[in-house]
Amino acid sequence: MRDPFAVSAAEAQHLAETFGTPLYVVDESHLREKIRAYIDGFASVYPHTEISFASKANSTLAVLQIAADEGCTIDTASEGELEAALRAGVPAARCHLHGNNKTLAELERAAKEGVGQIVVDNFEEIERLGAMGKVPDLLLRLAPGVDPKTHGKISTGQADTKFGFNIADGSAERALLRALELGLPVVGFHCHVGSQLLDPEAQRSGGALITDFALRMRREHGFTAKIINVGGGLGVRYQPGDQPMPIPDYCRLVVEAVRESLQGEWEPTLVQEPGRSLVAESGITLYTVGVVKTVPAGEGQRTYVAVDGGLSDNPRPALYGSKYPVSALPQDGRTMAGTRPMRVSGKHCETDMLFDMVDLPGDIRPGDFVQVQCTGAYNSSMASQYNRYARPATVIRRANGQFELVQRRDTFDEMFARESLISL
Repeated sequence: MRDPFAVSAAEAQHLAETFGTPLYVVDESHLREKIRAYIDGFASVYPHTEISFASKANSTLAVLQIAADEGCTIDTASEGELEAALRAGVPAARCHLHGNNKTLAELERAAKEGVGQIVVDNFEEIERLGAMGKVPDLLLRLAPGVDPKTHGKISTGQADTKFGFNIADGSAERALLRALELGLPVVGFHCHVGSQLLDPEAQRSGGALITDFALRMRREHGFTAKIINVGGGLGVRYQPGDQPMPIPDYCRLVVEAVRESLQGEWEPTLVQEPGRSLVAESGITLYTVGVVKTVPAGEGQRTYVAVDGGLSDNPRPALYGSKYPVSALPQDGRTMAGTRPMRVSGKHCETDMLFDMVDLPGDIRPGDFVQVQCTGAYNSSMASQYNRYARPATVIRRANGQFELVQRRDTFDEMFARESLISL
């Protein structure tokens, strides 16, 4: 398993001088290798498979372009993400539209563009689709009642969730029967139990439960699902203790669980929707150190290393207590001294602690760089202009080692383009 992508001190210096910081950097070769590992690992254990890239993880156009070029369909969770996929050159038929509260306008747009699938989430949506006339193929999203071992804010497969039709209380069966009654083109079932799963059992359970449901619908109502989509969720290496299993082993275990539930009656297409596990380890964020400050802390001292980004380019530490691999790179080529625990803070007008008690060189100083690995997923997607800071640029390290700008930094003109003054 390839290590998470990182840049050298010389590359960091070049990137900072050329593109500025904070800066998102994605390694093209690393990303392509991850996608191929999923596609090949899945196909090696089951005859009919599909990998759909969950674009919520990173909807930068160049990333979507690479994912599609490697053979992924694109999973979109909003009209904006669908628009991104289309602008990246992905045919609408290779896109899926998700969302727990799709508007009629979003559904009509998806139908007009001819998306490959809409993942239906609630009864209101069924009725809206039934009144629209011709619509794309539909999957029903099911809540299988699986509570995975992950952060509560990224757990989605339990019974108490806003997503999908509950199997246990009969909602899933009623939804299928109503959709069929309306003549809607239901082709299968979908679930997603959660994200950053280092233990595959929740994913296996979710896949088995929705397949059990599909088997019962086949026997009791004569409906044969053509597609079983088990979602995504495999974790990545944010910390040394995070040891996700090899992708081929993960695919094999998920397929084994689904196959057992199929009982040999038919072979639907199996779909997975990885996002984080494809792109997280392929990206870094590069910061420049601005201030190093040591202050009293209890009976000792604490050193703060302030960087030129923070909450607006990575809100996940504040939202989820997320941790990342953090290292320092010198800006002058020197050899940096031994490490000690420090707190990396951002520059926003609040506590804005990015990374607490990470080991950084004792001689770190203004102008040096801080490299944060495994930020290819959800950092660019969740970036904001809080405190009126510009969202970072994104560059791709191409297979030949050259860096190519694919998303430029916000300008002030863009930042204020939507606003106007009032008459006084």
